[in-house]
Amino acid sequence: MNSPVFASLIPVILFIALGFFVGRRGWIRAASVKDLSNLVFMVLTPALLFRTMSTVRVQDLDFGPVAVYFAAAGLIFAATLVVQGFSSLAAARGLANTFSNTIMIGVPLVGLVFGQAGLVTLFTLISVHSLILLTAATVVFELAQARERARSGDGPQHSMLRTVLQAIGNGIAHPVPLPIIAGLLFAQTGLVVPEVIGKPLLLLGQALGPLALLLVGVTLAFSTVGTYFKAALRIALVKNIVHPLLLGAMGWALGMSGLSLAVMVAAAALPVGANVFLFTQRYEVAQDEVTASIAVSTALALVTVPVALLLAARL
Repeated sequence: MNSPVFASLIPVILFIALGFFVGRRGWIRAASVKDLSNLVFMVLTPALLFRTMSTVRVQDLDFGPVAVYFAAAGLIFAATLVVQGFSSLAAARGLANTFSNTIMIGVPLVGLVFGQAGLVTLFTLISVHSLILLTAATVVFELAQARERARSGDGPQHSMLRTVLQAIGNGIAHPVPLPIIAGLLFAQTGLVVPEVIGKPLLLLGQALGPLALLLVGVTLAFSTVGTYFKAALRIALVKNIVHPLLLGAMGWALGMSGLSLAVMVAAAALPVGANVFLFTQRYEVAQDEVTASIAVSTALALVTVPVALLLAARL
């Protein structure tokens, strides 16, 4: 599997490098990055997710490695809170330590390395990735901020139940898990997507990988690290190295092996996802640090992801 791994990683690196070059040259303006991101998340991603999952039977899905993935993420998140204290800042760092960029980098990477079967496994993770991690993070953020408000005596108190229910609703009604759920429900009917619909979905899905990777490079070109490099590097080392190593060790200890575990290790080795920054914006904590960690972990992933893939292939 060594040759296919490197052969598949070369296009990933080239697309990111090309996007970085385009951004540096000013061919794409920083103001356009958000619009391109919306195109990827709102149009191309749902098309690929729905089309892939529309032929998958629920009984064929393997949730064992997914459970190990979240167990490893939970341990790292909890350890971050224990080491750094129960606070909004620790919660932001804990989420950054565990939340992977499964869409913009994970989907094209896994598709190239592991093919359709690997994508099904990844989409099984993606279907609950944001819902579980972001909902859990919301609870921690709200509890931490409630504790901080109580200590200072400032600010309004929020209903925890309402906040959690809102987080769950937002996690489901989202352009990532929604098409996965819709595709799975459609697959259970035994029907086949008509060619007149399936062909456009196929073409849109094929455009996702190159455009998403180019966008990663463009985003890196406009990212600034500055004085937050050391803090960002600490997050990147945990996210890119500790997370996949812990996941692989837990999976190996439980007797798991093969494609499913390899895909989970690859997903854990991915850099910090953009949703973490949205959380830091919402709770007004560690915004610059997390922005820097996204850039540093993405650059570091060019080295750590190939190593993780090679190790995963031996599991």
